[in-house]
Amino acid sequence: MTILGLETSCDETSASVVRDGRLVLSNIIASQADVHAPFGGVVPELAARKHIESVTFIVDEALRHAGIELDGIDAYAAANGPGLAGALLVGLNYAKALSFVYNKPLVGVNHIEGHVCANFLYEADKEGASDLTPPFLSLVVSGGHTLLIVVDDSDTYRIIGSTRDDAAGEAFDKVARVLGLPYPGGPEIDRLAENGLPDAVSFPRAKVEGLNFSFSGLKTAVLQFMSKGGGVPIQDVAASFRQAVVDVLVERAMAASEQEGLSRVALAGGVACNLGLRRKMAEACEKKGLSLFIPPPIYCTDNAAMIASRGYFMIQAGRADGLGLNAFPGRIR
Repeated sequence: MTILGLETSCDETSASVVRDGRLVLSNIIASQADVHAPFGGVVPELAARKHIESVTFIVDEALRHAGIELDGIDAYAAANGPGLAGALLVGLNYAKALSFVYNKPLVGVNHIEGHVCANFLYEADKEGASDLTPPFLSLVVSGGHTLLIVVDDSDTYRIIGSTRDDAAGEAFDKVARVLGLPYPGGPEIDRLAENGLPDAVSFPRAKVEGLNFSFSGLKTAVLQFMSKGGGVPIQDVAASFRQAVVDVLVERAMAASEQEGLSRVALAGGVACNLGLRRKMAEACEKKGLSLFIPPPIYCTDNAAMIASRGYFMIQAGRADGLGLNAFPGRIR
């Protein structure tokens, strides 16, 4: 089954053609980072307008790269939440129009579940197919979400931990602004941290109930430290902050895997690109004898291939949506 996926939940316009939920035939992404950089963050109305300008061209490019025509697509999948309302509607309405014209199935995909499915993707001319299969634990870490999800089977997802305030990626971006770094700030902190001392500053690790997270206090601690003059090189502040975030993420993931009796752990979301997190998680999993799965960076950030993958598994489970499908900007599940 060949799925055309569309992803417009935030500031990337993406279209992808994926076969059988795993083989990526094309994955085209148009980033708006330069557009939003002067504002220090994503401007929702501007993001939606840029999606409208780009979506037709991006879909055409995805089909061309895949070597397939629209009548060769078996179904359409579009992210319909969570995300920015106006942005989501661009991709969703485009997919609905194609579904109507070609009389093919349509599914609205949960953006977060799409991130989880990024671990299934592979390209024919690169590394071999992932052997990840449910059940497994997924740590989803992005600008908007920090979640621990148990994937019981291809269509059953259970959230067992979440952030009580800032998401990890949001904390990275806010701390980057405190440090005077350019947008997007998360990758800039990661880059600086590679040359810094992770124990230069003793930042707090929040203790919250169960398998949940909290990063607001850590963000405030960095702000207070810098407002008092700092006193250490900026790369050391970045490294110490990154270490504090990573320690909490890895500790909760290891506790969750033990609680649920799962031997496979998958990272997902934009922060899964973070070098510190990737290293620390690999070390922890090796120590506990767990198998770790991390998507290539291109599939960690927002992309339509992950949406097409999730759409495939939804259709295989007998799920489909009608043309009345709407966007749900605030939904998690």
